[in-house]
Amino acid sequence: MLDDTQERLCAENSTDFSDLKALTINCTLKPSPQGSHTDKLLGIPETILTRSNIALEQVRLADHTIPAGVYPDMTEHGFDHDDWPAIWDKVAAADILIIGTPIWLGEKSSLCQKLVERLYGHSGQTNDKGQYTFYGKVGGCIVTGNEDGIKHVGMGVLYSLQHVGYTIPPQADAGWIGEAGPGPSYGDALEDGPDGEKRGYVGFDNDFTRRNATFMTWNLMHMARMLKDAGGIPAHGNSVDLWKEGCSFDAPNPEYR
Repeated sequence: MLDDTQERLCAENSTDFSDLKALTINCTLKPSPQGSHTDKLLGIPETILTRSNIALEQVRLADHTIPAGVYPDMTEHGFDHDDWPAIWDKVAAADILIIGTPIWLGEKSSLCQKLVERLYGHSGQTNDKGQYTFYGKVGGCIVTGNEDGIKHVGMGVLYSLQHVGYTIPPQADAGWIGEAGPGPSYGDALEDGPDGEKRGYVGFDNDFTRRNATFMTWNLMHMARMLKDAGGIPAHGNSVDLWKEGCSFDAPNPEYR
């Protein structure tokens, strides 16, 4: 999965990341065990994370029953079942969150939008400093498809993450798209050559994608390390406790939506 440069970076790393936790959430529309191109590209950061001794958990949203909504538990708001609370436990424990999504009609997937909204359902919760609960965590995103939109989708996902409190390091997104229109997607097997030789997989040799995925992962790890060592973000000037009781700048209020 990793190329020579990525392998060397892992081998030469001297920073201890072993107390960090990471979570990747794949927002493909395909449930397991169907193959996912997004899952294949997420494999780059996931491999770097595990090689760096970071505890990694993985979630594919399509494998779970997650109602739409902006509350932590939608069974309290009319739904019979909600798998989100168990996923939330993983989100809350993770220092690093990487969201992976395909592009559909130029936008992130519907499951990715649902994920953003469910994260938003926790935006009124606070930590022991009185800061919003996502403070001190870092976020990034991976985007796949065979149509334009990597930067557009990345813009929306990363904006949403920072809006609820995630710290976004430099170059925190990466993606791959093939030629516009129907065609192979990331990780599809290339046709064999004229002499029967195996030609590898689509996108695996794309330097731009591999470089950006590498930058994103190491920047996420470095930023998470810095925040962990600093005890999070200083609370001076950003604690909800400083404001009148019950004031939450952007806590969900569906009655006005």
